[in-house]
Amino acid sequence: MACPSPLQYLSLKPKRANLYYMTLAAVLCTLCYLVGIWQHSSGGAVITASVSAVASCPPITINKTIHLDFKAHHTAEDLPLPPAAARVDHLPPCNAKLSEYTPCEDLTRSLKFDRKRLVYRERHCPEKEELLKCRIPAPHGYTVPLRWPESRDSVWYANVPHKELTVEKKKQNWVHYDGDRFRFPGGGTMFPRGADAYIDDIGKLINLGDGSVRTAIDTGCGVASWGAYLLSRDILTVSFAPRDTHEAQVQFALERGVPALIGILASKRLPYPSRAFDMAHCSRCLIPWGQYDGLYLIEVDRVLRPGGYWILSGPPINWENHWKGWERTAEDLRAEQTTMENVAKSLCWKKLKQKGDLAIWQKPTNHVHCKMNRKVFKKPSFCQARDPDTAWYTKMEDCVTPLPEVNNIKEIAGGELTKWPKRLNSVPPRISSGSLTGVTAQTFRENTELWNKRVAYYKTMDYQLAEPGRYRNLLDTNAYLGGFAAALVHDPVWVMNIVPVEAEVNTLGAIYERGLIGTYQNWCEAMSTYPRTYDFIHSDSVFTLYKDRCEVEYILLEMDRILRPEGSIIFRDDVDVLVKVKSIMDAMQYDVRIVDHENGPREREKIMLAVKQYWTAPAPAQQDEGQSKTDS
Repeated sequence: MACPSPLQYLSLKPKRANLYYMTLAAVLCTLCYLVGIWQHSSGGAVITASVSAVASCPPITINKTIHLDFKAHHTAEDLPLPPAAARVDHLPPCNAKLSEYTPCEDLTRSLKFDRKRLVYRERHCPEKEELLKCRIPAPHGYTVPLRWPESRDSVWYANVPHKELTVEKKKQNWVHYDGDRFRFPGGGTMFPRGADAYIDDIGKLINLGDGSVRTAIDTGCGVASWGAYLLSRDILTVSFAPRDTHEAQVQFALERGVPALIGILASKRLPYPSRAFDMAHCSRCLIPWGQYDGLYLIEVDRVLRPGGYWILSGPPINWENHWKGWERTAEDLRAEQTTMENVAKSLCWKKLKQKGDLAIWQKPTNHVHCKMNRKVFKKPSFCQARDPDTAWYTKMEDCVTPLPEVNNIKEIAGGELTKWPKRLNSVPPRISSGSLTGVTAQTFRENTELWNKRVAYYKTMDYQLAEPGRYRNLLDTNAYLGGFAAALVHDPVWVMNIVPVEAEVNTLGAIYERGLIGTYQNWCEAMSTYPRTYDFIHSDSVFTLYKDRCEVEYILLEMDRILRPEGSIIFRDDVDVLVKVKSIMDAMQYDVRIVDHENGPREREKIMLAVKQYWTAPAPAQQDEGQSKTDS
């Protein structure tokens, strides 16, 4: 009888399986395992396996030499280096004298420009050959700022070493110097009883507590006490003032943890979209509202939402009781108020109240009547064919920005806003009306959910972001619809949302309609703020957006300038972009690591966390010694 082929036994089907064959298979598996262990230990061997199905049948013998090598053949050193142009050997610290350097508001450069209408105090950025390729140092002794809300009332002297305002504004209760810190009692020129009492007075004239007022702008803000005390009432204020003789006023505001920017009403539009703010405020800001055919009130009108309020205290309001103290004639002040009131009427504003030192006007909810009364008010006329949201180096014009058309006199132009806090997640009218190309209500809802997920993931990466109170001032460099800020709304932080002027769609108006704040920015230029403004920066695809527009190093140096020591940056971008960015950040004294996308490792987009190390300018004695060596 012929012997069965061994292959028959190696291709058994389940129906024919029995205990004998199962035992044989177990023995063979064990044998292979033992041979594998032996081979691994000897670094390679000859394996001989004999399989006999029946004792009388010839054995099947397999002879093969297998050399197994368990050594690693790929190391980190084998990874491709970024191109030579992307490698930065050294980005040194700048001179200690530049610790408060604001490139686009540099006092020396500003003197080259026209003083008429204070044009020289506007943004004037350095040319490419003037850009500094060094890192702005923190002043010697710099300390991580106090946490909110303690920071509202107190900041470290070493962080903003300027005592000028404590002398100049001593009687007005702006700021006091006390040992190693400054204290802010909440006073102001027009609110000697404190900002809280002043806001209470405003609240008796208009409703500040029903959620209809959420965003505000403070022109000529001082140390921003008005905005600071509105925060407890869920009103978010953008405070701005120029960098002028009132040294460090905006810097104090930021150090206190209050939103603020360097800015001025001069010849250019404010860098905000139309219909952005629910309330505008001026407390002795000394802006000539009636001059230049009412140009500055016309600009306030552009950024006020329909039905928004303008609040004025200080000259010329209540001039009858203050003219002597203001060292001006009664006739001059009376004429100023008359001119200003006429401008307000020509804008169709309604004067709601004037009580004591306060006066409040309200912008109309639509322009139905206003267009009709152009027969009475020939000027200002309505602007023609100009995007009201364009506001980056855009010249102001003495014409009224027309509100969106309405179907009846009671309709709110542009759509009615939901009251805060529901406003945050309600579809903004600019989106629901189809005004933003490619952005729908569904896009908005999905984006909101996406950023809730992403921010939760960020907090697992950056323990400082997850720790309530560790961060206060946050910046989103490419905000889109403000989803990052919205996801953090319950944390004790505020976020400045940037819509780059190069963005495909201008979404800043929708961000304001959500009850959030922001501004425009070109990241090839410096931001209008002081060094060490932000605790945390979020950068979503910024380098992809600015590819071939400007050098990566200069964008990173600007981020470094405005980031506080021990602060963090989270970058989201293509992996190849982040490898290049990491090579630069390594040279800038950051602790950097790249991690996978929240959806897993197969995504090309990666996330990079960079933490700025603590370092400052040397002590003054060391600075002098270093300067002497340089001079010699």
